[in-house]
Amino acid sequence: MTLLGTRFEVDAVIVDLDGTMVDTLGDFVVALNLMLADLPALYRSHQVDRATVARLVGKGSEHLLTSVLALAGAPVSDLETVYAQAWPSYQRHYLAINGQHSTVYPGVIPGLLRLRAQGLKLACLTNKPTALALPLLRAKGLAHFFELSFGGDAFERKKPDPLPLLRTCQALGSLPQRTLMIGDSSNDAQAARAAKCPVLLVTYGYNHGEPIRDVDADAFVDSLDGLVPS
Repeated sequence: MTLLGTRFEVDAVIVDLDGTMVDTLGDFVVALNLMLADLPALYRSHQVDRATVARLVGKGSEHLLTSVLALAGAPVSDLETVYAQAWPSYQRHYLAINGQHSTVYPGVIPGLLRLRAQGLKLACLTNKPTALALPLLRAKGLAHFFELSFGGDAFERKKPDPLPLLRTCQALGSLPQRTLMIGDSSNDAQAARAAKCPVLLVTYGYNHGEPIRDVDADAFVDSLDGLVPS
């Protein structure tokens, strides 16, 4: 398969969700601020914005919530207790608004259509909890592109650990070295490198607020529509 003028010998593709296929910052901002409003006064006075969430998202909901609570002033000694209150609130609010404040990036659907037309097997692999990821894929008309979809709680560890990629390759019946990882961050790249998968990164995602082209990857693309020649 020729991608961006480069020949990739692959049988399958694993695609990240947040920041790669869907801009979900709006959903995160709304759900997190509703969560903070449910907590004691110290937290109700704090609000997060898109720039803050863009730096924090991508390492799983646990990391996101812990970081937001710390920014809101949670003492280290109380963080575990406050997190226990915040987690169910966050889940409830996110499920209620999931997809309402997010958009599919331009070029994603044409890009997925072209990958499928190449006869490739596709899987979605995200650190987002499965209960949030699957409804979002359905709401945005993306679910049917993928033979398999796995959330961050599907395996014992999350990206950047290679385990989720290795298990996804196994489920797809593809060898890691013949399975392309497409993501938007160093998390995706580190996981792919450790799993021995080739990796391609989109340039428009989040990447924890760091320049994406500084990340070790095999290629970069400005739009998934430009992956496969039409």
